[in-house]
Amino acid sequence: MKEPKDWKYPSASTNGLHTIISPQNSICAQTYVFRLNLDDNQTYVLNDPKLELNGVVIEGEIEINFEDQNYTLKNRDSFYLPVNQQLSITAKSRVILYIGGALYEGRGKFFTREFDLQLSEPNIRQIHGQKPFRRDVFMTVGQYDEASRLICGITSGDEGMWTSWPPHQHTKDLEEVYCYFDIPSPKFALHLSSRVNGKVEFVHPVSSGDFVVVPEGYHPTVAMPGVKSCYFWVMAAHNSQSRRYDLAVNDPEFK
Repeated sequence: MKEPKDWKYPSASTNGLHTIISPQNSICAQTYVFRLNLDDNQTYVLNDPKLELNGVVIEGEIEINFEDQNYTLKNRDSFYLPVNQQLSITAKSRVILYIGGALYEGRGKFFTREFDLQLSEPNIRQIHGQKPFRRDVFMTVGQYDEASRLICGITSGDEGMWTSWPPHQHTKDLEEVYCYFDIPSPKFALHLSSRVNGKVEFVHPVSSGDFVVVPEGYHPTVAMPGVKSCYFWVMAAHNSQSRRYDLAVNDPEFK
């Protein structure tokens, strides 16, 4: 688990909640990622005794109930759930949810967020870089949202182009997991991992359902022609003071 060649985790497509990434099965110390698959009209009750959770609808449509209030969430819409709070999730069609988690430390309240790439709020929707490494970033739990350790979002690059370029790292402050979607096999993107300046240690081909941990080091991606590199990213801070989005350090060898 310590070497980048071991940092890719395929996720399960069978029904139910699956733990894909945790400190028990990976090199990550802070980060949890789950995948929830439900059939049409199937219901799952989500409740965790220690983790804050950020769930994103990757496929399909759900109706959720929280404290007797109903909310409809569609593709790429999301929710934030604090510890020991019960959320009932009912599938309106076959659905896939990716769910990031981290230790809850008393800060964070339930909310939902509609995915909207026309949003002009800079703390939620941002454009990073320029061609050939332009990407659209939408915060599902942003730095200025009330939460304990999580910062999460959705990134989509341009077809056949790079994301997370120039290569950057936030090793001492945050762990991360990239959870890929909208890249149906045999189409693919490439996830590059390295702990060394100016070097690529390992390259993982990734398609929908593949998760890659970033416990340390640099982690750019690039998509094959005709494909966008799309992923839900989950960052968990090593402490509440480093729950910030502006701590990345670029690789000095790639300017």
